[in-house]
Amino acid sequence: MESSPINRLPPDSLHQIFSSLPLRQIMVCRSVCKFFNQLLTSQCFTEIISTRPPLNLLALRPPHHHSHRHGGQTTANIRPYIHVYDPEQNQWFRFNLDFLPFRLPQPVASSSGLIYLWGDSIDSSESSKSLVACNPLTRQFKVLPQLGSAWSRHGTVLVDSVNRVMVLTELAALYYSGTVIANQWLKFSSNLPSKPRSPVLMSSSVFALCDVGSPWRSQWKLFSCKLTNLTITHTNWVCLEKHEWGDIFDIIKRPRLLRGNGDSKLLMIGGLKSTFSLNPACSTILILRLDLESLEWEEAGRMPLDMYRGFQESSKFKVFGGGDRVYFSAKRMGKLAMWDCWEGWRWIDGVPGYADGLCRGFVFDAKLTMMP
Repeated sequence: MESSPINRLPPDSLHQIFSSLPLRQIMVCRSVCKFFNQLLTSQCFTEIISTRPPLNLLALRPPHHHSHRHGGQTTANIRPYIHVYDPEQNQWFRFNLDFLPFRLPQPVASSSGLIYLWGDSIDSSESSKSLVACNPLTRQFKVLPQLGSAWSRHGTVLVDSVNRVMVLTELAALYYSGTVIANQWLKFSSNLPSKPRSPVLMSSSVFALCDVGSPWRSQWKLFSCKLTNLTITHTNWVCLEKHEWGDIFDIIKRPRLLRGNGDSKLLMIGGLKSTFSLNPACSTILILRLDLESLEWEEAGRMPLDMYRGFQESSKFKVFGGGDRVYFSAKRMGKLAMWDCWEGWRWIDGVPGYADGLCRGFVFDAKLTMMP
């Protein structure tokens, strides 16, 4: 590379040339050689492309068996990585996580170009989980203040668009903004009526579904809590409901929440009940959208019947994603279903690393300029 004519060009000229490439091609060029990697990760170049929109990708969480053994290998011999899917190119690829000094990194969430994961310290003989923010494109990371291992087992990690972090359980919540009380977690009581289902942190508020029904019949309610209302004793959860909503929660079986497009839309996804009996069958999967400003619901999507038949035969399925796209996986399916609010429904083949077909994931807006 030293004798290549490209070295005769000044760095400014090379920056302008490479800045004309799409972000996907810049990522490929960085892996060509050490010279390109240094050139395309320099501060000058990242400032030039700082206004580029991110790549909207789907990141898959590792399967549960990945934490124990994989293909006859112990976890110590496995090079950690995360599978991602590019819906624009209909292509699977992966990011290596071998730059992290942790055993068994378990990605759980993402926001604004950063992936958040639990990792075991290499130096500790005991299981001591740390929550880590990293950018796999720049291979940089930051370890958040230490937490007990119980939070990684029982808590749900939530991150908003400005990378404020919350770890939420039924009884308590931890909150971290990186700017309060000397880089520490703040702890609060949750006082929710039941275990929060698919909580979402957005628009400076936390939203969660809770089952307030009986052991024989579920009754789901939507609860919210503003971050500004956090106090030492309680978190001021409020049940969101309007008379105009009618039986909106009664027609959905096993509802889940996802972040909608922007900070003013919330998605609720679940099976559309065919009757109001105690354990009804579902006719399809319904996507509803709540406008958080007007508190009005609308139907955003409905899975086609020929696609739903595959999920109808499965005893369990997962919903993940958010924004303009929602993804669905089911046991023994071998592929994902995707809803795109602009292009409708389609199948995604070639899902890697999941023998039973049941996978989970989250949206990853990849950026070369985001630093932990």
